[in-house]
Amino acid sequence: MLLLAAHCDDVPIGAGGLLLELCRARPGVRVTALVLSGGGTAREEEERKALAAFCPGADLDVTVLDLPDGRLPAHWERAKEALEEVRRRTAPDLVLGPSPHDAHQDHRGLAALMPTAFRSHQSLGYEIVKWESDLAQPGFFVPLAAETVAEKVELLHACYPSQHGRTWFDEETFRGLARIRGVQCNSRYAEAFHAAKATLTL
Repeated sequence: MLLLAAHCDDVPIGAGGLLLELCRARPGVRVTALVLSGGGTAREEEERKALAAFCPGADLDVTVLDLPDGRLPAHWERAKEALEEVRRRTAPDLVLGPSPHDAHQDHRGLAALMPTAFRSHQSLGYEIVKWESDLAQPGFFVPLAAETVAEKVELLHACYPSQHGRTWFDEETFRGLARIRGVQCNSRYAEAFHAAKATLTL
């Protein structure tokens, strides 16, 4: 599995429940993570701690680069090369990255780069609730146990103290979206994703 993020905390917010359940169901699963910004700061330390917690029992490899936050379009070439480098050394069965509907320029830019490096891979775009009104209706749902949602919320708050002051970074936000997506797939809770293309192998 390959995890792609513009910022530290993106993947656990958007797909933390999926990570917890998948890694527990597949002990030893190989997980490679590439985060484009936060390298060399306290945010990198938070991210490494968080991904280790969200990927229990996984064979985890994390790279955190130091692209400036909010400036991915100006560093397109470096971001593209980072994805190409990961592609040369991995062959993931599943790629998780930002949704192409995301209004944040860094998220949207990374979402646009993903299919240029991972053309024949199953890719899912995760959701991140924030100030921008950019949530689109997803078509791919992962039902989550109530215990998984509780653990996700607890880990987010424990691993990312730098984000506690943000108005949207709270339990109600994370549980609220998970409850809505659960209603939409006949489950109590769920995480939802966007897939431009899916392949069913029989």
